[in-house]
Amino acid sequence: MKNALLLYGAYGYTGRLITQIAKQQNCTIILAGRDAQKLEAMSRETGFAWRAFSLSNVDQVAAALSDVQVVLHAAGPFIFTAENMLNACIKSGTHYLDITGEIDVFEMAAALHEQAVQANIMLMPGTGFDVVPTDCMALSLKKALPDATHLKLAFGTRGGGVSHGTATSMVNKLGGGGAERVNGKLVPAPLGERSLEVEVEGFRMFTMSIPWGDLSTAWRTTGIPNITTYTRMSKTVYYSLKAQFLFNWLLRTNWIRNRLRKRIDAGPAGPSDEQRQRSRSFIYGKVSNAEGQIVEAGFSAPEGYTLTALASFHIAQKVMNGQWKPGYQTPAGCYGEQLVFELPNTSSWKKI
Repeated sequence: MKNALLLYGAYGYTGRLITQIAKQQNCTIILAGRDAQKLEAMSRETGFAWRAFSLSNVDQVAAALSDVQVVLHAAGPFIFTAENMLNACIKSGTHYLDITGEIDVFEMAAALHEQAVQANIMLMPGTGFDVVPTDCMALSLKKALPDATHLKLAFGTRGGGVSHGTATSMVNKLGGGGAERVNGKLVPAPLGERSLEVEVEGFRMFTMSIPWGDLSTAWRTTGIPNITTYTRMSKTVYYSLKAQFLFNWLLRTNWIRNRLRKRIDAGPAGPSDEQRQRSRSFIYGKVSNAEGQIVEAGFSAPEGYTLTALASFHIAQKVMNGQWKPGYQTPAGCYGEQLVFELPNTSSWKKI
């Protein structure tokens, strides 16, 4: 009988946060990843079993998952790591969760819906800050205005920092454009084409449009056909991005990307515990319908990495306890708009 939870990418920044939560809650997990030496060291620290394997061969990954009920995949960039893990989970009959925010990965998983249904497993990418809080916001707003035709989602963090994995994912997207959903279709749009100033719980944010995962997930959760997503950004950076098209070709070169990766690797793994504790995330959403009716709302939550660890482990426990639906699912679509408010230190949803 499958009864194990396997955390792949356990020795990464977010993987270690998830491992700490598992330890605090007296839950057993299998630590996994490619590096046996790092896994063995973590096993000595935590007492958890470990399993080393690469993701290069689907059959070999499926064999490593033969006794695993749920995989929580935390090793990005997911555009390079998700496909084989997804297919291995289908082959082995293992539920798949990950912490991605990459649109291409959401679309990839959604395309495997029927195969997952036949395998009687759930595929749920985006079980962390990408995209649990924004997905819950989207569904809450849809219920408040059922005939909404347009959705805007914005988020920002006061304080905090970026992990190696997130920074590397950003480097891989340098020189690319943005996107939005228009009349139900994903369409290209210049990065930072739109800006939005919002206020949540007294915290004012200047935000710019970016290709966030909700362009895929919120559409499937709510059916709202027009969606734009925004993140907090300084006005200086925002206006400098207006000229980005002039040097996109340079940002896409391996020379630039490799230099940036070396700088990332030389820095800290991610924000310190003190930084995370001092930081706070703010989520804003707005819907409108054809008659011009508008509903706006906001709430605050723990800093992004903290929320990712809490939310992904919380969802993994739900699946382990039999709370899941077959096929591709979104967090709020499966568990409802209250999911994010089941996490500690998250404020209540309030209309603005």
